[in-house]
Amino acid sequence: MHVVLADPPAFTPPYDHELAAALARSGADVELVTSQFRFGDRPSPDGYALDEAFYPRSSRIERSRLRVATKVLEHPREMRRLLARPADVLHLQWLAAPELDVVLLRRRAPLVFTAHDLLPRRTARRSRLWRRLFARFDRIVVHSERGRDALVGLGVPPSTLRVIPHPVFRSDPPRADDGRTILAPGVIRPYKGLADAVRATLGVPDARLLVAGDPRIPLDDLRRAAGDRAEWRLGYLGTAELERALSESTVAVFPYRAELDQSGALLQALGAAVPAVVYDVGGLGEVVRRFEAGRVVPPGDVAALSRAIRDLVDDPRALRAARAGAARARAELTWDAAAAAHLELYEELL
Repeated sequence: MHVVLADPPAFTPPYDHELAAALARSGADVELVTSQFRFGDRPSPDGYALDEAFYPRSSRIERSRLRVATKVLEHPREMRRLLARPADVLHLQWLAAPELDVVLLRRRAPLVFTAHDLLPRRTARRSRLWRRLFARFDRIVVHSERGRDALVGLGVPPSTLRVIPHPVFRSDPPRADDGRTILAPGVIRPYKGLADAVRATLGVPDARLLVAGDPRIPLDDLRRAAGDRAEWRLGYLGTAELERALSESTVAVFPYRAELDQSGALLQALGAAVPAVVYDVGGLGEVVRRFEAGRVVPPGDVAALSRAIRDLVDDPRALRAARAGAARARAELTWDAAAAAHLELYEELL
């Protein structure tokens, strides 16, 4: 089976790499089509072919209006080239230009889409546009039952949807935490709720917040509010830097708004056997509850978030149980299991 995976904007290189490699291990002939990743090193191909030629001009332009304008001009041609590639299945991970893709997505061979964010933030209110886009695909992958229900509520036929849990990103950093370090990992965007993480940590005596990620929002006010109770490791974190942060963390915190199905940063924490405290949005609460890998609290309830953190860092037995739950998630949510589920889905279409 020849599978083309496509992530035109290179939003999730680690996910793309792990899925492509696992599909290749399972016997599929896999190509990964994407653009150059501008913020760090991409994992080397492992058993699959890598084509980074999407957006050949705009990928070389620094972040600016010129780069965005050039990308808009390039997009139709690059999508037509992608859609013309020989493949038994074309599986898109992201749609970089939904307003254009709703017109461009025409292909006889099977089309699959993974709705990582369900409805991406920039166009989330344009439900009619997304209903038309979803109708272009033979199958749509979501990472949680809640994500499935959300798309059914939008009008996507249940027969089109498949739930394939997001695997963990496994790592084995040595345990080097002080028992009271709260990690807020990943790219810092408005929906990540970093202000809630600061307030919740300040409510836990002697706890410190470790913020590790590339900021896309102003941080001056949050840094003043956190004072000496927070450490800030800002910028794109490579593998070594991320594993060091996970090693030093007692609990990871995810006070997200309801704008996504699952969090790669959460799966990195669980993959290192670091338990998590999450707002019950998207599929975050689903995975933490399933494996008893931490605590789940109501969205926006900072007091409950703070109590949940305190429950874990103040009670060694509770912390050990949550770490055991994170280890269970790491053992079960594997990329090989995800690849098997994807291949079963692809075979339905052939």
